[in-house]
Amino acid sequence: MAKVLSNTPLAPGIYLLTVEGTYRARMGQFYMLRCWDSYPVLSRPISVHDISPESISFLYRAGGIGTHLLAKLQPGDSLQLEGPMGRGFPEPEGRTAIVGGGMGTAPMLLAARQLPEAQVFLGFKDAPFGVSRFLDIHSNVTVVSGGMIADHIDPACYDTILACGPVPMMEAIAYKTEGSSAKLYVSVEKRMGCGIGACNSCAVTINGKVRKVCTDGPAFPAKEVNWIDLLSL
Repeated sequence: MAKVLSNTPLAPGIYLLTVEGTYRARMGQFYMLRCWDSYPVLSRPISVHDISPESISFLYRAGGIGTHLLAKLQPGDSLQLEGPMGRGFPEPEGRTAIVGGGMGTAPMLLAARQLPEAQVFLGFKDAPFGVSRFLDIHSNVTVVSGGMIADHIDPACYDTILACGPVPMMEAIAYKTEGSSAKLYVSVEKRMGCGIGACNSCAVTINGKVRKVCTDGPAFPAKEVNWIDLLSL
């Protein structure tokens, strides 16, 4: 069991949970979290927002029963963490852009920390949240509130683009990268059960084949993604 250091609301329904301890993860990986006994049955997959030598942080939205229970955690409370899980973003090549949209900014802070030379783009439909943490560790951050963050990205300027956010946002970036030399990787979200590939609840179509988001992803090359499949989730 791990101890909660803080569980701070950043915006309506959005929390930053920081847990004490020494952990590891690469950008794009996730942990399974739970702070309850028997119900809900399943733990909740939450991407790693940040890591320090003494703690690990998770940025999440309280939307269902499990995440609402997480939102009630107070400093000193205990919870169970299992991870890191999944295949995160690959090590980028050359000039790199990091793109996060809305809650898709959650795994991108760790990416920004691990890639200090990258350019960071953060897009929000409404008021931004959690931006100060990016500004604390990174000097090249573009924040857009309203509009499409994809409109501010020129794929010709980059060799690698890492993106996480709403499917239409990632699809728009993928469309812009067609015909360019930029390699785009996107982090896919889908409801998970076990987190270890046993239950098949997070199956998606990647490169014409069925893949599991929890073990084969969540990061995939955008050129292999079936956007119609993701939009139907």
